[in-house]
Formats: sequence, structure tokens, C-alpha cells
Amino acid sequence: MKERVIALGFFDGVHLGHAALLRRTAEEAAQRGAVPAVFTFDRVPKEVVTGISCPLINSPEDRRDLVERLYGIREVIMVPFDHEMMTTTWEDFITEILVKRYHAVHLVAGHDHHFGHKNQGSPELLAQKCAELGLGCDIIPKVEVGGVTVSSTYIRRLVELGQVERAAQFLGHPHVLTQTVRHGRRIGHTIGIPTVNLTVPPHVLVPSHGVYATMVHLPDGSRCPAVTNVGTRPTVNNGTDVTVESWLLDFDGDLYGQTVRVEFFHHIRDEIRFDSLDALKAQITADAKETRRLLAK
Repeated sequence: MKERVIALGFFDGVHLGHAALLRRTAEEAAQRGAVPAVFTFDRVPKEVVTGISCPLINSPEDRRDLVERLYGIREVIMVPFDHEMMTTTWEDFITEILVKRYHAVHLVAGHDHHFGHKNQGSPELLAQKCAELGLGCDIIPKVEVGGVTVSSTYIRRLVELGQVERAAQFLGHPHVLTQTVRHGRRIGHTIGIPTVNLTVPPHVLVPSHGVYATMVHLPDGSRCPAVTNVGTRPTVNNGTDVTVESWLLDFDGDLYGQTVRVEFFHHIRDEIRFDSLDALKAQITADAKETRRLLAK
């Protein structure tokens, strides 16, 4: 039976507040020779309870990747937030699910973590119950940056506004989108600027429409600076579908069907419609120069 030290939370964005929890989890697990794990849900519990859609900073795949890649978490227990979960009392959640099912020996949660039926479980009750059961427990205080509490809600707003530089200060890493490359309309190839096209998963936020300096991580582990357009591509496409289209600056090859990770570093300009493909090409060339300058910093 493998024992686990389990961090509790939804971890949307995997921000600096979460970082404190995840580091503590990895540290405790290393001391105990246990597995550092995260227990989370596939969708926001509040969305299921209220029926109000809540767009997320990251897809479930990106949440999983961030906690493992950045913080050394070895296991992500991502369970469906279903009727069973919704009606489980906070005590049963600890004893039946975390301890019996997942062999938790130590739990780590944030200062505002609520859980169990009707959110009746609180950090105080969690600490009391752990003491009673002889489990280790850490409650992590809130984390602030420049006097602002780090929270997914705040970061979500920054991403929506395209303020990716400021979002990164609260995330502790650039905003990311990992997706499989799809075929676009291949207009880039006709003007000598081949691009990779990603569609945004349902329920996931994209930064506000515009052009960004980004770094694209390729399947072979290398990375490449890119000019990334988020939006509806008004010059070449009068449609409404939002796409994320990256022109890789030092790459020649076909990535169709492969998975890449785009990291957003700087907002360069808003999306605009050009009168001709030549004007679009001239602007993208200028964007490339600006991207190189910004990423060199």
C-alpha cells in the first residue's frame, strides 16, 4: 500500500498560492517516503451546484502538467464532481475517500479551502479531524503579491484582459495553453509565414484578442519564439471561431497532429483588420522583431 501526502484544492492556474501548498506537499512526502499527490475535481464544484458556467484558466491537462512539472507532484487524483461527491459529508470525505481509498497520511490545504456536502468542511475542521485521526495536516496561509491576495478569480480577470505579464507575476509562470495542432486555412504558407493553429478547449479562457510574444515548446523538448495571434483572424477569415495561431520564428517543419505548449509572455498589440495580405505580412514581420526584443529580456 503506498501512502500519500495529499494537497487539496481545485488548482486552476496553479498560481503562487497553490505553489506554497504543493511545495509543502512534496517536502512532507519526501520526509515520509510517501507519494506527493493532489486531489482535485474535473470541473469546478460551484459550476455543478449553481449551473453557472465558470471559464477556467487551464484545461485539466494543463493543470496536471503544471503541478507535476513545476512542483514535483507525482500523482494527480482527478475525480468527477458527481452526485456522490456532492453529497458526501466533510467527515466522510476525509475518512472514507482520502484515508481509506487513497491512503492519505498527511493533508495540505489552503486557508480558505472548503469541502464536503454544502461546503461544510473548513480548514479548522480539517485540522481538528486530522489530529483526531492521527494524520499530519498543514493549513497554508494566504499569499500576497504587492498587497493583492493571489487567487484564481483575480488571475482569470487578468488573462481575460490580456494582461499576461501581470498574470505571470501572480501565477509564478507564464500563462499556458497546451493543445494538438490542427490544420488552419494555410494562408500563412501562401504569404511565407507558416503557422500552427490550436483550438481552445471548451470552458477554457483565452487571453483577450490580440497579438502576443510567446514561447512554443515542441514535442522534441526544444522551444521556439513565436508571434501568437488570439482571435478570429479578421483579415483572412470573417468567421467568429476563436483560434490561437502561432508563427514559429526559427522553425521549419510540420507539427500537424502533434501537441505543443504555448507560453504567453507579452501582449504586443490588439487584433486589427488589414486591407491586404501584404499589409498583414509587413505587420507580422514587425511583430516578429518586437517578439525577439521582448523575449531577449
